[in-house]
Amino acid sequence: MIPLSLEAVAAAVGGRLHDVPDPSVLVSAPTVVDSRAVEPGGLFAALPGEHADGHTFAVNAVRAGAVAVLATRPVGVPAIVVDDVLDALAALARTVLAAVPEAVVIGLTGSAGKTSTKDLLAQVLPEIGPTIATVKSFNGEIGMPLTVTHLDRSVRYVVLEMGARGVGHIAHLTRIAPPAVGLVLNVGTAHVGEFGGREQIALAKGELVEALAEDGVAVLNADDPLVAAMASRTRARVLTFGVANEADVRALDVTVDASGRPSFTLAAEGARARVDLSLHGVHHVSNALAAAAVAIGLGMGAEKVAGALSRAVLVASGRMEVTDRADGVRIVNDAFNANPDSMRAAFTALAAMSEGRRTVAILGEMKELGADGEDEHRGVGRLVAAAGIDVLIAVGTDDARTLASAAAQDNPTLTLAHAHDRDEALTLARDLVRPGDVVLVKGSHSVELEHTAERLAEDGTLP
Repeated sequence: MIPLSLEAVAAAVGGRLHDVPDPSVLVSAPTVVDSRAVEPGGLFAALPGEHADGHTFAVNAVRAGAVAVLATRPVGVPAIVVDDVLDALAALARTVLAAVPEAVVIGLTGSAGKTSTKDLLAQVLPEIGPTIATVKSFNGEIGMPLTVTHLDRSVRYVVLEMGARGVGHIAHLTRIAPPAVGLVLNVGTAHVGEFGGREQIALAKGELVEALAEDGVAVLNADDPLVAAMASRTRARVLTFGVANEADVRALDVTVDASGRPSFTLAAEGARARVDLSLHGVHHVSNALAAAAVAIGLGMGAEKVAGALSRAVLVASGRMEVTDRADGVRIVNDAFNANPDSMRAAFTALAAMSEGRRTVAILGEMKELGADGEDEHRGVGRLVAAAGIDVLIAVGTDDARTLASAAAQDNPTLTLAHAHDRDEALTLARDLVRPGDVVLVKGSHSVELEHTAERLAEDGTLP
């Protein structure tokens, strides 16, 4: 955090100091919205939550080391009182960024792969300068400003995921943190129910490149027509990535090893360099190309990029996280979230790493698909059958049954079970999984199948 006095913070956010004995006290650590995450010298933002009001934790936050609280009313401890805490967070983020004008903001968005690509960039860009990136997948109007408060004067690159639930959301985020580089990964079916269709998703995602200045760089996926078309919506220089022949940054000679880890030749600016990813799943080729295109757009050489990508490791849990147990069972924890596109990618990865072994899929329902939900679950069921998966445990209610029914209809030899929740899924899996199986666990975050995957990975041996 750029050190700012409480007086300066209050001026930046349009707030009033209450119960502050010394306005010159510095805020020197990041802002948080969870009182348990307070660092000494930090600021606690008292936001109303789904189950509790942050104001009730103000005293605990100060006891834990916060120098003050952003609040909408006096709270009995040092506070900066504002009309709206969320607006104050945005204003604070703008102030912090303005204090480091040399910091380059890289905004990225897409229906799938945002966090994985962000994690790759966070491991590639330090090769050319100190870098901070979005914490976990905190990519909205709360999480993104909180990430910005981690900025200090040494940072050169700020990598920010920008998520959206509708048109106008990304435009709002770019006003908080104006990007110099805008990366759009893809336009898929994630949250399609909230948006009302893929065209609306494309409209929303394209707000990122519309926010770029003429001297910025728009990095676009040449393999996705809806993304490639965004070139007409920006004044910035356009740099494309993909396997398409016309892409500026390409992957050639893509191969996948027996563990599902892809390798390819990175081709860009007349240079070629080999990339051997430690990540599982061929879909990570596109994520790696996206990260490469950003780095190359910032002046990094292709060989240096390829080396950094080859050294990159998995950071976020629940995203193609592979655990090999002592009994030969391989658990593939891809349970952080799910949509039809990511399900398809997961089945491809499962096939690549099964090597003829029996495959088990524990699949939770996909949320936020709107009116298309039933058809999309039926389609995923057919993909299960087409992938030749041996055992399916469908988790959830009506949509899970739709998925299971379609899979069984297309593959009558499928071993099928239904679980209502994560705990029942774990019990069924312990009965059905055999030594040597490859087990994919995937579903929307609210189904909580990460818990199932983690418990299975911990089991170690089967009775």
